[in-house]
Amino acid sequence: MAFVVLDNCIKCKYTDCVAVCPVDAFFEGPNFLAIDPVICIDCGLCEPECPANAIVQEDKVPAEQQGFIQLNAELAQVWPNIREVKPAPGDADAWNGVPDKLQYLAIE
Repeated sequence: MAFVVLDNCIKCKYTDCVAVCPVDAFFEGPNFLAIDPVICIDCGLCEPECPANAIVQEDKVPAEQQGFIQLNAELAQVWPNIREVKPAPGDADAWNGVPDKLQYLAIE
């Protein structure tokens, strides 16, 4: 069972979670992070580190966000691996908690 990055990461992209991942399972897009479910060892270290509360265990993904399970798997295959903390976008705090952000996801 892997952990999954959900909707609230979009446009927040805090990277605190990356620093604690022992297997480098995070991948970085323009305004979102994804977890590779093959690499993730289900340790749970990343979940409490996310200021946006956007990381949950796969079996706890809310029904309305089930699509993020597949989305994480797909994006982790095309985005570069991220291993170091980077500054969050300047407006990350303003976006934290905004509902239904999938429409703002930047793939490229």
